[in-house]
Amino acid sequence: MTNLFDELQWRGMVSNATEGLPDVLANERVTAYIGFDPTASSLHVGSLLTVMGLARLQRFGHTPIAIVGGGTGMIGDPSGKSQERTLLSSEQIDENVAGIKAQLTRFLDFEAASNAARLVNNADWLAKFDLLGFLRDTGKYFTVNYMLQKESVNRRLESEEGISYTEFSYLLLQARDFLEVFDRYNCTLQMGGSDQWGNITAGIDLIRKLRGRKAHGLVWPLMTTASGAKFGKTESGTVWLDAARTSPFKFYQFWLNTDDRDVVAYLKSFTFLDRGAIREIEGETRSAPERREAQRVLARAVTAAVHGDEQVARAERASRVLFGEAFSAMTVDDVLAVFEDVPSTELPAASIADGIGIVDLVARVQLAPSKGEARRLIQSGGVYLNNERVSDPALRVTAEQAIDGRVLVVRKGQKQNHVIRLT
Repeated sequence: MTNLFDELQWRGMVSNATEGLPDVLANERVTAYIGFDPTASSLHVGSLLTVMGLARLQRFGHTPIAIVGGGTGMIGDPSGKSQERTLLSSEQIDENVAGIKAQLTRFLDFEAASNAARLVNNADWLAKFDLLGFLRDTGKYFTVNYMLQKESVNRRLESEEGISYTEFSYLLLQARDFLEVFDRYNCTLQMGGSDQWGNITAGIDLIRKLRGRKAHGLVWPLMTTASGAKFGKTESGTVWLDAARTSPFKFYQFWLNTDDRDVVAYLKSFTFLDRGAIREIEGETRSAPERREAQRVLARAVTAAVHGDEQVARAERASRVLFGEAFSAMTVDDVLAVFEDVPSTELPAASIADGIGIVDLVARVQLAPSKGEARRLIQSGGVYLNNERVSDPALRVTAEQAIDGRVLVVRKGQKQNHVIRLT
């Protein structure tokens, strides 16, 4: 790859760009920014494409700026939204900004010698504007007709709820952001998802009108799955980068479960693997899709970037448990992460101090409808305790057999698990 534009284009990350940008990126070192909306204290996998855009920019020698929208976050971006967001307090926004900052440091180098990343909060300037000053210095340069032509505004006007003046003004605020970073840091490029094109071009227009200079924009397609579903959504909800919201095991599983039709595109978008490596993996996927090697490479790379190599190793150990490996090398937290969504029962540890019969235990947690059926199930080899088959219906289970003395996992057949938590 000779320049950033070529790199982004090969990775499927160019949906639209201003005229002349490829030449600029090939021949100049630029400063570029992307905004992050602080509606939560964590980014999610849908934000990763944006983060990778900044990270790739820095790797090609350009200077990245991440704007965390402490100011615009109090308004809410209407782009891609069918209804108005709940407005957050300044305290909530400050907490969210701190969480996002910590996650960005895993991808951006804030101490590089020549092109260190910079993180700024647009509340630093937006919060200082008075209404009349903002209308005079920014609002007068945009006609209502111009704003109504923007897709994000137009779509909301056609909806049943409409758009409030608060969100209608968002375009002006983001345009002002571009002007501010242009003035402060000589930032001449804004990037983002394709739903941001209208906001980006508004900033470009403001810089042209007030400074007589040319600025640029580049956007990539919004990510969807081959099935047409919104990327980053699962049956259990959003997949977060914060380990407290989405465990590293679940995060790893999300990528491991990628559809064969999507996996090569995701390798291009969400990893730093080069063209040769991805072409080789693509060939393996075509010849032996059942091995799911591309999904494993993807899951390892993205989980390592977000959570570190140690969490990758733990997630892979936990994944092997799902295929019947013993629990001997796992902590109780790992086991609970694997079986987070399966039925569970609390049992006083004192109640099994002298042991409880495996037949009684299987019936008690309703893996069998009766003790007689539990006995027949055990004798036929259909019951497992901590992933080890139980063959003796006379076995007595004690707290000593629990993982870290806290958890037992009983399984019927290959898939029906039940977690017993000793209290």
